[in-house]
Amino acid sequence: MTPQEARELAVRSLTKVAPDIDPDVLDDGADLRDDLGLDSLDFLGFVEALSEGSDVRIEEDDYQELATLDGSVDFLVRRT
Repeated sequence: MTPQEARELAVRSLTKVAPDIDPDVLDDGADLRDDLGLDSLDFLGFVEALSEGSDVRIEEDDYQELATLDGSVDFLVRRT
């Protein structure tokens, strides 16, 4: 998966669980939970959407790498 494909998947996954987030003004380094206000269920939905969209199994130990959009993109590029 290219970085562009990974970012598109991450943005789609994020807007799926938090449709009020505007991807055009999204800070790629913003913390998804603290800065964007995702609660635990939203974050799990985000992780599930990433996993389904990439066919990558994401373990709980990987969650810290998915804390930001940039981290999620890097994770997906490495794992696909």
